[in-house]
Amino acid sequence: MMTTVRGIVSEGELIRPSDADTAQRYQRREDRAMLFLMAPALAVVTVLLVVPLAWLSWQSIRQDGGFTLANYRRIFSGTYLDTFSLTFKLSIIVTGVTLLLGYPVAYLAASVRPRLAALILGMVILPFWTSVLVRTYAWLVLLQRTGLVNKALIASGLIDHPARLAYNQFGTIIAMVHILLPFMVLPLYSAMQKIPTSLSQAAASLGASPTHAFFRVFLPLSMGGVVAGVTLVFVLCLGFYITPELMGGGKSIMVSMVVSRNVEIYNSWGAASSVSVVLLLCVFAIFYAASRVIPLDKTLGAK
Repeated sequence: MMTTVRGIVSEGELIRPSDADTAQRYQRREDRAMLFLMAPALAVVTVLLVVPLAWLSWQSIRQDGGFTLANYRRIFSGTYLDTFSLTFKLSIIVTGVTLLLGYPVAYLAASVRPRLAALILGMVILPFWTSVLVRTYAWLVLLQRTGLVNKALIASGLIDHPARLAYNQFGTIIAMVHILLPFMVLPLYSAMQKIPTSLSQAAASLGASPTHAFFRVFLPLSMGGVVAGVTLVFVLCLGFYITPELMGGGKSIMVSMVVSRNVEIYNSWGAASSVSVVLLLCVFAIFYAASRVIPLDKTLGAK
């Protein structure tokens, strides 16, 4: 008596082993079709991302037609190291302040009725309608020595002479917090909106106080949004250029400003490329560290 051994294909249908080659041909044909459909996107990514990064890396180790690591050695000594230190310092401060300000706003938006939540989020997103340059100049008008804030403080008798609120690190931090706050609120709100309200109600029914229920139930469940917001804001801070340039008054030199000056003033593409490569590696390290805490798909908002 003859028996027929059956195999299983991806569609879940039973076929004979003699048809396995046909199934493999169909699978290879499908793979080629998918690759063909992806080819335009892959070409765009290669031309606009991979090639420039490769050219940047090559420029950082090339000098006078030869190979050199002088540009990288320069980064870890003197002014460049101080610039990276200041950049990370300001980024940490701005990220911390935006988290402290953005978490209550996102919590409120996630707790109220949909119409009121839409109004809150609309107010958060409203600054996006104005360019970063205009908002930065607006802060200069408000915080300079003859600005509205100093005039109001002097008129109220709180200070006798204008305070130094602009053209320093303080003014830079204020302007950056204002510009980057929506990038913290939106991921937080997205994560909080997915938390079932029944969990907090269940904790309250078991005798937990509102504070205890928040710290033991709600806060741990919102950590995905916290990691996403902190990662996004911190990475954006590392590459910020316009606001530190204008609000810092030349006293708060960040990495992006060093790259710009190496190209525009000194025409040193190698030095600018090496700084850019190091900054890019720092960004990759940050994303890797964030993915070790929470998977990257959840950090980026995927379900």
